[in-house]
Amino acid sequence: MSIIISSVRATLDCENGEIIAQAIKQYGITEQVKSAAIYKTSVDARHKNSINTVHSVLIELCDKNAERAYAERHKEIRLSDEMWNCPCQGSGKLSSPPIVIGFGPAGMFAAYVLALNGYRPIVVERGADIDKRTEKVEKYWQTGFLDTKTNIQFGEGGAGTFSDGKLVTRINDSRCSYVLQTLFENGAPKEILQNAKPHIGTDILRDVVKNMRKKIIGLGGTVIFEKTLTKIKTHSDGSVRALVFDDGSEMETQAVILAVGHSARDTVTQLADSFAVEAKPFSVGVRVEQLQSVVDKSMYGDFAGHPKLPHGEYAFSERRGERCVYTFCMCPGGYVVASASEENTVVTNGMSKFARSGTNANAALVVSVSPKEFGTSHPLCGIEYQRMLEKAAFEVGGADGCAPIQLAEDFANGTASRNLKSVSPTYMPGTRLCDMNTVLPGDISDMLKLGLASFERKLKGFAGMGAVMTGFETRTSSPVRMLRGDTCEAVGHAGVYPCGEGAGYAGGITSAAVDGIRCAEQIIMKYSAD
Repeated sequence: MSIIISSVRATLDCENGEIIAQAIKQYGITEQVKSAAIYKTSVDARHKNSINTVHSVLIELCDKNAERAYAERHKEIRLSDEMWNCPCQGSGKLSSPPIVIGFGPAGMFAAYVLALNGYRPIVVERGADIDKRTEKVEKYWQTGFLDTKTNIQFGEGGAGTFSDGKLVTRINDSRCSYVLQTLFENGAPKEILQNAKPHIGTDILRDVVKNMRKKIIGLGGTVIFEKTLTKIKTHSDGSVRALVFDDGSEMETQAVILAVGHSARDTVTQLADSFAVEAKPFSVGVRVEQLQSVVDKSMYGDFAGHPKLPHGEYAFSERRGERCVYTFCMCPGGYVVASASEENTVVTNGMSKFARSGTNANAALVVSVSPKEFGTSHPLCGIEYQRMLEKAAFEVGGADGCAPIQLAEDFANGTASRNLKSVSPTYMPGTRLCDMNTVLPGDISDMLKLGLASFERKLKGFAGMGAVMTGFETRTSSPVRMLRGDTCEAVGHAGVYPCGEGAGYAGGITSAAVDGIRCAEQIIMKYSAD
């Protein structure tokens, strides 16, 4: 056990040793210190003339009773969270290994935990391994040729592999620390354990997922690529019996984790005929790009460029009644990337490398939509709403894979853009100027304009200084949820564990990984690995 002292403020010039000494002195810690380290670091840039770093300091004392006393006495001091521990194995017998469908964060961590505990899981991923996948994605960006089986949405590592590798989450769960530690042990930079807003970057994340796959295989697991689930066979009581795949093969199983991701529309459509599925809210909008230097200057003033400061990063939101417009998945020094998984569509996403050294910043600027907006006649109406926007983006972009773009200020004024200014769009394979007001639903346009005006007041250059919008951002989260019970099993279907973003139970790499661990725990508590 250790204590964590929070809200330790320091100037940009302070070294770690000085910060630790300040924390010890500030709270009058006189007991012998066994170890001390910076636990988390963030930046307070609210006052441009006095930017500070804010730290949490992890201190282990020789006297454990003293640790508890300090935690009880000071609200800024707490006992460190216990590391997550895997539950004890159950007594049930498995006639075949558990199967994990999908090898994104949820499926990967589910398989990883199962493998560590001796269950020898079988992973089946519809896309290709990361090396082959990277080749196909880069070919798509360069030529516009889309492989609908392997792309940014499908393949080893999931959609998050071609992103910023952002690990921020709002959930408070001891499994989060386990996720970060596991990523670090498999090649992620040490900074993810210390930064308040950790990220890996797409370049490093690709190696991390490969290392985790090798570890799973080394522990007796199996990972199969380019094989798609097409049907789940069940017993008369609804429990899982076998899985059918696109090559005609079958696998018998008593336990399957469905971590299919938020874009496996064909799989979800097939399952909706026999599983309980409901529509859920999600968000749609655009990617907005600014010069990173403009963001840094607006956030840090004269301190912009200081070596102790990270690239400027923002998160904004604004409400009007029940509707919300907000920024999502902000990528400092990043790129707007083509992310379609179906032909004749345009989908955008954001991506950064670990160094975040690109010229532009970008973020999704999106509006919340609920079943009231896209229809309640069928639980899959949200998917059709997404498709409608993706096909519209393809058409207005020229029907050749180019994405529609518009200056943010022109969009706000309702005029078509004729020329670009200081920001050069990063989207490949190409872009085409247009007026998105003629394509987007009016309520979405109105909310986006509200956001542009509001966020420009908060960050000068967000919507001005040549900022560019690229359409459309539609895959913010799954538009459906597969209903499950307290044991994470699908309602009416024992042994089937809907999991992660695709099932509607996560929103990002870390929360998806945590949900994968939860589902693995349920199998472990029910069955023995022997």
